[in-house]
Amino acid sequence: MTRDSAAVADLEQDVDAQSLIAAAQAMRAEVARRIVGQTEALDEILLAIVAGGHALLVGVPGLAKTMMVRAVSEAMQLDFRRIQFTPDLVPSDITGTELLEEDSATGHRAFRFVRGPIFANIVLADEINRAPPRTQAALLEAMQEHRVTAAGQTMSLPAPFFVLATQNPIEQEGTYPLPEAQLDRFLFDIRVDYPGEDDEVGILRSTTGATPAPLVPVLDALQVRALQKLARDVPASDTVLRYAAQLVRATRPGDPRAPELVTKYVRWGAGPRAGQALILGAKAHALLAGRVAVSPADVERDAFPVLRHRVLPNYAAEADGIASDVIVKELMARIEPPRGAVTR
Repeated sequence: MTRDSAAVADLEQDVDAQSLIAAAQAMRAEVARRIVGQTEALDEILLAIVAGGHALLVGVPGLAKTMMVRAVSEAMQLDFRRIQFTPDLVPSDITGTELLEEDSATGHRAFRFVRGPIFANIVLADEINRAPPRTQAALLEAMQEHRVTAAGQTMSLPAPFFVLATQNPIEQEGTYPLPEAQLDRFLFDIRVDYPGEDDEVGILRSTTGATPAPLVPVLDALQVRALQKLARDVPASDTVLRYAAQLVRATRPGDPRAPELVTKYVRWGAGPRAGQALILGAKAHALLAGRVAVSPADVERDAFPVLRHRVLPNYAAEADGIASDVIVKELMARIEPPRGAVTR
């Protein structure tokens, strides 16, 4: 029996896997009680959590981005902290700070490190682009290595650990662009758009009446970690891996496979971390759909949230109004998915 077929058999026979998937779907339904519409954004948040990655929610103020993250945290039995990013926020406000304490009995003085809000399972970085780059950079080590170095020591963060950040469009007053290195650490860039008319009526109905009942916590830390392990165990064939690699490589202007739109309008393409994000997101999508292997359609499903913040348009693109989503759409049309790959 091959390694992939053994993994498939394990997934098919694992009763606990089915209960975990059902719990994840129940959590998603619980959040939907609080959030009207925004189906795609909520689905992508859940995918990011199961894939073990961070998510950036981008949209104009007032679209319930913060409420989404709060609802997700309320439906999970995890430690939650919110950091409101402002221009005067400093790194120690995120990671923690040393305090000089004196023992009243002995008069002995010593420094004690007080942990900051980053030491939580779910960290809401609210309006992350309202803080200057120096403060944003305080998240880099935490997001990549799940640890914090402060006061001369390195401390591990609790597991699971997610940063769910909200961001206003860069043209809004009082915002700073996120450093490329930090953008690359977000598994997904999730776009939150205006609701449809029916959804907006539903929002008015639900938010102007009686106070809604609290959400019921569904998933705990052990279940989330088990779901993440299950997602990584979902096999992806070499054909699917190559398809993901081809999509990523086609975002780079110097690559022979890059379409003309990329060569003309892209300043910097996606790195290998984008391919990892494509496969991890695809594995999470396949798992939650009840399938035992990744298909090219799973990779296609995650292409926009994975690539849009990793494809950096140049000045010509800005002048011609060519956004990164337009470039990703062109890539999807040019790079054909493999035929005959596993789709069940």
